Amino acid sequence: MTSHDSSDLARVTARARSGAQGPGRTPSGVGRRGAVLNDDAEGLQIAGLTSLSTCDWPGRLVATVFLQGCPWSCTYCHNPELIDPRTPGVVPWAQVRGLLSRRVGLLDGLVFSGGEPTRQPMLGSAMREVKEAGFGVGLHTSGAYPRRLASVLGLVDWVGLDIKAPADLYEAITGVGRSAQAAFESLRLVLDAGVPVQVRTTVDPTVLDEEDVARLVRVLRHLGVQDHVRQEVRTLGTTPEYQEALAAARA
Repeated sequence: MTSHDSSDLARVTARARSGAQGPGRTPSGVGRRGAVLNDDAEGLQIAGLTSLSTCDWPGRLVATVFLQGCPWSCTYCHNPELIDPRTPGVVPWAQVRGLLSRRVGLLDGLVFSGGEPTRQPMLGSAMREVKEAGFGVGLHTSGAYPRRLASVLGLVDWVGLDIKAPADLYEAITGVGRSAQAAFESLRLVLDAGVPVQVRTTVDPTVLDEEDVARLVRVLRHLGVQDHVRQEVRTLGTTPEYQEALAAARA
């Protein structure tokens, strides 16, 4: 699952499930460049919507959509409710469209977060609509689906990519075999495409020690990563079992 502020997501998801976000009817809207927005992205499963964020895309004012479904079950996952791909979305794309139509000139872009956004086949249609409306497109991804990532990279202006560990320790965090291969293939795709990217590593002390982190830093530097951010684990939303293991690791 991609990294983000779990407290914000929990709040916007709760509001969406209660029907508290926005009016019942949203305008179809016209984009900054005069592009009439269409219905191609209506199939997206959207678990939450943040109308304004200053941290989801560094240096930009954006809105963020959180898409349902993730193929990995990371140790420190703080939004496990987003993992199940069978869970229906609670925010209609029309609501996102309406927000953008009202924020022309105020927002720089829209970030697609998750869950794992590239899991959803309508992602490209949604990104194209956002671009045609004159907004930038940001993407948070764990790199779980390299081929799907490759299919939308031409529509993306910035990527926040989670690289969770050195390759030999990836499965210990994601719970899925060959997840390292997918993640590092995705990193190579982004770097080769020349799309601005920030690589983020949430350091899980139950799996990684400082030498493991140093190994990863060396690998990323060798691959050409210039923007690498280390993040500390947050316990909010994690399982009691993980919280117990984390406390033991930090003791």
